[in-house]
Amino acid sequence: MKIGLQINRFDWPGGTTAIGPTLARIVHSADDAGFDSLWVMDHFFQIRGIGPAEDPMLEGWTTLGFMAANTSRARLGLMVGGVHYRLPGLWVKAATTLDVLSGGRAYLGIGAAWNQDESDALGFPMPPLGTRFEMLEETLRIAHGMWQGERGTQASFAGAQYTAGRLLNSPQSISRPRVPIMIGGGGEKKTLRLVAQYADATNVFGSPETIARKYAILRQHCEEVGRPYAEIERSTLQYTRLSAAGGDGMEAPEAAAARFGALAEAGAQHVILGIGNIEQPGVDILAARLAALVHAIPTA
Repeated sequence: MKIGLQINRFDWPGGTTAIGPTLARIVHSADDAGFDSLWVMDHFFQIRGIGPAEDPMLEGWTTLGFMAANTSRARLGLMVGGVHYRLPGLWVKAATTLDVLSGGRAYLGIGAAWNQDESDALGFPMPPLGTRFEMLEETLRIAHGMWQGERGTQASFAGAQYTAGRLLNSPQSISRPRVPIMIGGGGEKKTLRLVAQYADATNVFGSPETIARKYAILRQHCEEVGRPYAEIERSTLQYTRLSAAGGDGMEAPEAAAARFGALAEAGAQHVILGIGNIEQPGVDILAARLAALVHAIPTA
């Protein structure tokens, strides 16, 4: 089983000037420990359930570039990008740039987005959900076009939401046939169907029973569109706080690995973790132990 680390908060000791050095230390340690992927959220304010909106939050693509410079092996991505924050050509160009400069280690993580309050506060136009799904599908179609061949199809594109005159992409991504596309979200009618049609990876969250149901629905969509289900990497977003002995809201690495084993039995191939205390001394050693345990878990 693969393991990823999602860094979802930056309210670390030392304040603003310590964010860069702390982030560099965290990702370097995770990369050395064998984590397969590293992620940040695509938000501009902290989100509910993690902290108040006023907590520090970094812009995602810029942060991934910094992380690329401080790592050498793990893939890097947004978990996941909000489609209305950027136009399609910029989505593809940013992901390609990250892929080229990281030596072929980028993901394009993207979804229909949800944070109305954040968009209203900063002035991002946020169309209704149905429109955002149209934007998402057209962005995916443009991405497929721009990642074809040596420099993209160079054809034009005309959709209900976007028009593009020339799908040129130079330099082309190192990852082939494209930067892997991960669509986040478990919507059973639209989101998982878009995964079947356009994506290389899916990300859902929940209990083993929940994710097993989502993967079964994805399999049905794959059958309907004629896509091999096995082509799509199945990931799940989970959370933990690590300590050597566990207890008091913490998990020991062995207990966390046992929990993730149940997710593998439900069909997950890649568990992506928010580790709530990742910046604390000694947690990097526990995370490395957890990575080794997770890599030993067989997947379907």
